Amino acid sequence: MRWRAMIAVLMAMAGSADVGRAADPRYPDWPCAQAKVPEVSLAAVWAGPPLDDVANKWKDDATVNALVSRLAARRTPLDEAEKTIAEFLSGATPEKSERGKLLFAGLFDTLNAQRSSVMNGLERVTRKQREAADSIRAETLALHAQQDAATPDQAKIEQLGNQLLWQTRIFEDRRRVIKFVCEVPVAIDQRLFALGRMIQQGIE
Repeated sequence: MRWRAMIAVLMAMAGSADVGRAADPRYPDWPCAQAKVPEVSLAAVWAGPPLDDVANKWKDDATVNALVSRLAARRTPLDEAEKTIAEFLSGATPEKSERGKLLFAGLFDTLNAQRSSVMNGLERVTRKQREAADSIRAETLALHAQQDAATPDQAKIEQLGNQLLWQTRIFEDRRRVIKFVCEVPVAIDQRLFALGRMIQQGIE
């Protein structure tokens, strides 16, 4: 009887799994309620001087490189980041502007890359979830068939049931992780905007 009760739960769960229904048909593997924005627009997070002349030059500056890594890390509080930026930008105005541009160019590249990595990971996990939901449905039906057989194979029923319990636990754990990770791209966007504002204020 315990497996029959589990079958009902599994069929309901597999039938209601929303991993196959994307909010935006352009991005069928995107699992988040938030709309997918593949790339952050520079104009959306930076109102300072043009960065065309600095491009990838920030990578050649060891000081800027180290600072970008520190400021891009979400474990670095924004109030600490603000003090660090102010110290870095102290100096004559022309040099200050150039240093600020280099710093933000590095942050823009780094945080955009982090964001893309997180989003690609979310879509990979969504594809795994879709496969897992299909597998759970198929194995649940197999368990149901074993239960209804004229001569049920109790060992097989036990094996299928235990396997399904494990698969379901993994499926639910992934679903909780996806919900949490969906907030990360938004947090990165907000951090990039906040750091951009700090740098702009420092070079004005």
